[in-house]
Amino acid sequence: MNDGICIMPIRGISEVHPGADLAAILVDALGRNDVALNNGDVLVVTQKVVSKAEGRLVDLETVEPSHLARMAALQGRKDAAYYEVVLRESRRIVKMDRGVLITETHHGFICANAGVDESNVSGERFVTLLPIDPDASAMRLRLALRERCQADVAVVISDTFGRPWREGQVNVAIGVAGLAPLVDYAGQQDPYGYTMHASVIAVADELASAAELVMGKVDRIPAAIVRGYPVMPSNDGARVLIRSPERDLFR
Repeated sequence: MNDGICIMPIRGISEVHPGADLAAILVDALGRNDVALNNGDVLVVTQKVVSKAEGRLVDLETVEPSHLARMAALQGRKDAAYYEVVLRESRRIVKMDRGVLITETHHGFICANAGVDESNVSGERFVTLLPIDPDASAMRLRLALRERCQADVAVVISDTFGRPWREGQVNVAIGVAGLAPLVDYAGQQDPYGYTMHASVIAVADELASAAELVMGKVDRIPAAIVRGYPVMPSNDGARVLIRSPERDLFR
């Protein structure tokens, strides 16, 4: 039984530059917050700082737009160089309308503009790209924190996605290390004796969304600790959250 969780923002994280030791930056911020990582904690960190540390930045001044990118720019609010980066980060275009591209990234994520983002990036013409392998990024950060803090923590890398059928955006997990992203209740009985058959909960997404409540979008708090969640250890990674084409009713 879960007795409740606590979500703590990690404030005062310094600007992250390409090549930075993100684990060291987080440990330094934890010390200044007088917070220690405990075994079983879940660290949720935004994709943006992970991408910055890994050098996943593009200067739009260096990008030569294709014809398709120029066509998209005629409909949208961004310039052709931006759309060219989106196209390069995409495996396929799912939908293009009024300057918004819904694409499938090379990871298999379905999201707006392939996750290419202009917000919270210093410099007018720089954009961030998603990490090449978010699960590997999460694992590297987990191992580095375990070495520095002597604590076995799980790591979730979060990003903001829109949702079909519903307004608004939520944070979801694009990289996971050290916990099961899905919890399957199939075969278990509810309090009334009904045996569940199709209840699979995306707990990694729920943890990412919960952490966003204390991180915000403009507060410069790119990481938070979720404490009290009963972590189920796993090496699956966030890739198991991607629905296979044969099971996707909307393809």
